Amino acid sequence: MIQKVLTAAVVLLLTTTFTQAQDALVTLETKDNALVLSKRNDGRVFYSYYGLKDNLPEKGKFPLFWEAYPCAGGDYVKEPALRVVHADGNTSTVLVYQSHETKKIDENITETHILLKDEYYPFFVTLIFKAYYRENLIAACTELANREDKPVMVYQYASQSMPLRANSYYMTQFHGTHNNEANMVEEKLTPGIKVLDSKRGIRAHEMRSPLFLLAPNQGANENQGEVYGGTLAWSGSFQFAFEVDERNTLIVTSGAHPFASHFALEPNKPFRTPEMLTIYSAEGTGKMSRDYHAWGRKYGLREGNQIRSILLNNWEATYFNFDHDKLVKLFQGAKDAGFELFLLDDGWFGNKHPRNNDKAGLGDWAHNEKKLPRGVAGLCEEAERIGIPFGIWVEPEMVNPQSELYETHPDWAIHQPHRSLHVLRNQMILDQTNPAVKDFSYSITADLLKNNPYISFIKWDANRYITNGGSSYLSPEKQSELVWRYHEALYEMMDKTAKEFPHIRMMLCSGGGGRTDYKALSYFHEFWPSDNTEPMKRIFIQWGYSHFFPAMTQAAHVTKRGNIKFSFDVAMSCRLGMDYDLEKASKEDFEFIKSAIAEYKRIRDVVQLGVLYRLVSPYDSPRCALMYVNDDKSRAILFVYQMEDDPNGTKLISLQGLNPDATYQIREINTSKPVLQERQMKGSDLMRGQMAFPLQQRSTSMVVELTALPSR
Repeated sequence: MIQKVLTAAVVLLLTTTFTQAQDALVTLETKDNALVLSKRNDGRVFYSYYGLKDNLPEKGKFPLFWEAYPCAGGDYVKEPALRVVHADGNTSTVLVYQSHETKKIDENITETHILLKDEYYPFFVTLIFKAYYRENLIAACTELANREDKPVMVYQYASQSMPLRANSYYMTQFHGTHNNEANMVEEKLTPGIKVLDSKRGIRAHEMRSPLFLLAPNQGANENQGEVYGGTLAWSGSFQFAFEVDERNTLIVTSGAHPFASHFALEPNKPFRTPEMLTIYSAEGTGKMSRDYHAWGRKYGLREGNQIRSILLNNWEATYFNFDHDKLVKLFQGAKDAGFELFLLDDGWFGNKHPRNNDKAGLGDWAHNEKKLPRGVAGLCEEAERIGIPFGIWVEPEMVNPQSELYETHPDWAIHQPHRSLHVLRNQMILDQTNPAVKDFSYSITADLLKNNPYISFIKWDANRYITNGGSSYLSPEKQSELVWRYHEALYEMMDKTAKEFPHIRMMLCSGGGGRTDYKALSYFHEFWPSDNTEPMKRIFIQWGYSHFFPAMTQAAHVTKRGNIKFSFDVAMSCRLGMDYDLEKASKEDFEFIKSAIAEYKRIRDVVQLGVLYRLVSPYDSPRCALMYVNDDKSRAILFVYQMEDDPNGTKLISLQGLNPDATYQIREINTSKPVLQERQMKGSDLMRGQMAFPLQQRSTSMVVELTALPSR
């Protein structure tokens, strides 16, 4: 496959006319790939190559393809990576090389700093790259430093500006909104600029997630061809600009969104952009995803090598309508069914303004005395007596206008003066740029955990995005810094919580999948992909997110939506959980729930820590299939979902990732009525597609376990 594909980076070298060729200034290497930057005679630094390192030119000379960090105001007339106005009003910046340094962080990570300086002003930009060797991931960001006498106004500040040269370009975005996240749409890029962005401040998924695929010369393919994956480790507004110029060169400029977010860079106070995480694959999106998953489990999220618990959440079982006795009954049902954690969701707090719906109570974090006369402590005592670990929901960044907090501190809410009050989901956002607000928001979670040490899990929600973005704390000239300063405070809170309570597992939720990024995940264990738990839709949502995030990060819950076996089979392909009133389950359903939980406990090490192979896309077929294989290829779990009625539903599926020389015992699990006859087959035959998995009716499914037999 690699011999067949001429990488876009190599096409770049062969088809573009350059006036100079230079020795490499910096070569960043991973297991498969190389990124090369070179220096022109006038000191300006250029990208020269990004692709398979086996295809690096033998002569060692590299073309100067595209400036590494192009700036506005000079001779660059396309979308800039940087736009500043110097203290004397000069709107141009010309960056030239000063020095570079490469150091080994450990046996896998190499960090490179390339220091650039404006050719006249004491204004510095450091290009920072981390190369993760085994995972083929390159993290790129920039640091700006002003040593002029006065502040420099910064208007644009990309994390990376990456060029590409090919005959054509196909970009895939992951768009959506609440209850409809991570929809994949691929389109051919045409001359001009295509921008993927969010200006929402938080909850990016109201438009799209900060993720993209880029395939040169042909559409993205799962198992062959080139693809670049990109995701920004940043929870705020973002912008990806794809500009195809008159020479058919593509420049991808990625980073935090500069819209209404300019700031004065004070002398000697460096500013660093978020990391852009990029992986190149010459073997399709499947390999790219497996590299992202390996990186994510080791570096991108908390405790990525530890199995996630199976939890029962009360939300879709009770919504706001519960009391102490009802919850205790749910505890007992959870224990009896085999769940490992109970999560109490929204509605447990507020007295003057009780949290009986989403219109009141946010900000007033005292337990509701009518619902919970013994408080959260009493619930913890009962959970401990029954033997079920206990978790709880918080939304520390938000406030309802109907709350004692808002009555006391209306100035703590983000709001523009002289404008009418604008609420979303009946709530407003607390201004985390205010230190008093940040301390209050942190204390919500910290005090809850300190006062109730039995709590072992937190679900951290954020159910609206920023509108009327004004701060009563920030000075008039600092108002455009609101989103940046908000997230600095947010990450400080998240980091402090993770460090002070290292034993607490934490779930990211933001009205569903509004915070699906590796910066927030660095403090959390998992995220809630969507408030939509209908299993047919969840197949598409989970499929989309699987391109960047391992299965253990996706909390997938069974609810009343969809038939129970199909729902379990879909949820078991990620981190299994349930939102369900077990008291209302029939005896037959309860026994199935117990059995399914027991089965998942037996296979979850393969699902959560194994290697993913996406086999049949729900976008291309009336069925979907994916599988996970453990490291030594001794076990594999296959999931097959029938999306539509299909009389040809017995068609063959080619499996992947198995040991071709091993013989596998094949058994359908999670069912009392197996469709598949148990058998043994060689791994090579299974990967050649010599086995059928017969499903024909919509909303039917199977889970298949493959176990390698001992060699004779």
